[in-house]
Order: sequence, then structure tokens, then C-alpha cells
Amino acid sequence: MGLTAVVAALGITATLTGCGSLGSSDEVTLRVVAADYGDNPGNSSTSYWNNLAKTFEDENPGIKVDVSVYSWEDVDAEVAAMDKAGQAPDIAQIGAYADYAADDKLYSADELLSVATQADFLRPLSEAGQVRRVQYGMPFVASTRLLFYNTELFDEAGIKSPPTTWDELQRAARKLRSVAKYPFALPLGNEEAQAETMMWLLSGGGGYTDLDDAYTIDSPENIKTLTWLKNDLVGEDLTGPVAPGKLNRQEAFDAFSRGEVGMLNGHPTLMKQAEAKGVKFAMVPMPGAQGNEQAAVGVADWIMAFKNNGHRVEAGKFLDFVYAEQNVTKFTSQYGLLPVTTSGSRAMAETPGNDELKKFLQALPTSRLYPVGKKSWAKVSENVKLRIGKAVTPNGSPESVLTQISQEAEAAESAE
Repeated sequence: MGLTAVVAALGITATLTGCGSLGSSDEVTLRVVAADYGDNPGNSSTSYWNNLAKTFEDENPGIKVDVSVYSWEDVDAEVAAMDKAGQAPDIAQIGAYADYAADDKLYSADELLSVATQADFLRPLSEAGQVRRVQYGMPFVASTRLLFYNTELFDEAGIKSPPTTWDELQRAARKLRSVAKYPFALPLGNEEAQAETMMWLLSGGGGYTDLDDAYTIDSPENIKTLTWLKNDLVGEDLTGPVAPGKLNRQEAFDAFSRGEVGMLNGHPTLMKQAEAKGVKFAMVPMPGAQGNEQAAVGVADWIMAFKNNGHRVEAGKFLDFVYAEQNVTKFTSQYGLLPVTTSGSRAMAETPGNDELKKFLQALPTSRLYPVGKKSWAKVSENVKLRIGKAVTPNGSPESVLTQISQEAEAAESAE
């Protein structure tokens, strides 16, 4: 499927109504908190946001924008702490929104954005930003996940083709053990363990939720998946010198870019990082337990606007600017991510040299996203980050860990 066809499949012709008023106001300062997508100080997202803020300020006298950028390891907790102290930022670009929406702390998208901006979102992502059919979460960037493998290490280990089943993945990892520091890098540290976990749960026929969006965290399928990881991958010393629960995503990506990793699950940013270091690699869908094709993980990061400072009009103006085509494409191009808008996707389609990125975009229409519309998801995601690595330790119990996360998820979901 070509990129243009994929864009059409995502529902780019959706028309949504409503917009916030854009009248004048007294001079205000918008406080913005954003996540850092860079892998080193030289390509930190701080520069992007500072330049964006300055350009916006020049075009909008009377509105100042003060941006604070935090690592993905810290940003969600920082915003939660600000909110708890009664000092939530005007705008936050983080990993989840529904708990704040459930507490009536956010403006809806149609209170903020122009009709044109809101209608430009790709439909599945716009729908994923809804709570009770009202959009509060505005997608910022998207990505899907594929299995990356180092082709030179595969050749050195005598592996003829990439794995399509878990058994094949295990056999390949055994061969890679003699040539790779990390035969299979398994980052279950607290940076993004929720994504790595979901990839494995889906490939084992499970997931965080069922098709009715009810939690199934401690399902038999999920327990079986983590048990296989514990015994057949980690237990056979196929995941490298750092315990999965202590290995963060960026550390795994860095190791892959140094040529130390045979296989790992990655998103488009890794492609750009590895290419810059001269690593030879290829990408295929994540193997399923039995080889049956499973849904890919789709990930969207979110922007939300808090009500507490009363800056609806100013925040809406800034967000319309954030989602202008040139700004969307500048950010996604810099970090190798997927646009969340029709205009950005079309710009990608028209830009030469994006053939590899198309593989990720083609997986987006059938991908499974986190259950971000559930108010408990932020709590569940944090619990997965903190605890899932323990499930695959030598003395860990996948069933006990998943049961504890499941119980707390149900309690958080039912809490008023």
C-alpha cells in the first residue's frame, strides 16, 4: 500500500466542527511542558520548542511562551506533581491525558482549535483522544513498532533470514550470543516499558485490553507471554548484560547504534539514529508466538491544555500554530516520527527519501494503541514501568506481577 493510500485509509476527509474564539487578550505567559525526543544534548527538543515559541511570540504580540522540556523518564511525573500542587501548566505534551479529562481539568479540543486544525487530525488518532466522545487529547506525533535486526551480525552468526515466530527468534538469539553483546535487547526499564510490554502481549495473542476496551492485564495469554520471556529469553541469557528491568529504551537504542545489539523492537527514531552511526540493519514485523501476524503497537503522544489558568484563547492560538504543516513536518522530520495530521502526511508522501518511513505509516491503520481514553491508563502505565521488569527476573512471578497491576488498574478505573 502506498503512503497516499494509507493516508486515505486513515480517514483524512473527516470533518469536525467547533472552535474556540480567538479574540484579543491582555498580555499573558503560557507555561508549556514538553517531552524530550532527542538522544543527546545536541538534538534535544528544547531547541525546537524555543524556536517555535519565539516565532509565535513575534507573530502574536502580547503572548509569551515559556517552555520546559523534560526527559520521557520524568515528564509525566513532573506534570502530575505540578497538577497536584495546583500549578498545572497551560499546555502539556506527555504520554496520557484521560485522567485529567476525567477530573474536568482540560479544555476540549473544540474549545481550543480552529475547525481546520481539528479536522486535520488523522481520524484514528483523533478518536483515540476522546473521552465519552469528546476530544481532550490532541495527538502530537505517532509511531508504530517493528523488529530491527543488525544484518552484519546476522551474517556473522550465519542467520539466513529474520525470525517470524518466537522459536525462530530464540534460535537466532542463541546464534547471536557469540557475536553480539545483546542478542536481543529487552528494555523493560521505566522509560518506556509499557510499549515493549504491549508489543510482546500482542504478539502472544493478548494485550492490555480486549476489543471492548476492558482490562485483560492478567489474562492467561499475557501470563504465558511473560513466562516465555522469563524462561526462554531472559533465562537463557539472551538479553545481554543489563537486566531488562534496568535497561531503558534509549540505552538499548544507543547500544544498537554502536553495533552491539542483534535484535530489538524499535520505532522510526531508531532508524534515523542507527543510519547516522553507519549501522547496517533491516526491519520486519514483530514475530508472533506461532508466526500468525498480530497487530502492531501504535503509539501517539498527546498534547492537552489545562483550564486552571484560564488561558483558553491564548492556548488555542498557540496550538493552531503548533499544528501548522511546516511545524509538524519540521518536528517529525527531525526525529523520524510520523505526522498526526493529513497535511503532514501528505507532505511526507511528497518528500523524496521516505521509503523506509512508509513501512511504519503502513502499519498505523491496523495498529493497536494504548487504552489512552481510560482515566486509569496513566496509573497503569506507571505501574507497568515500575514493576514489569521484576516479572522476568530469576525469582520473579509473571502471574503475581500481572495480577497486582490488574487489581490496581481496576481500582483506579472504578475510583471516583
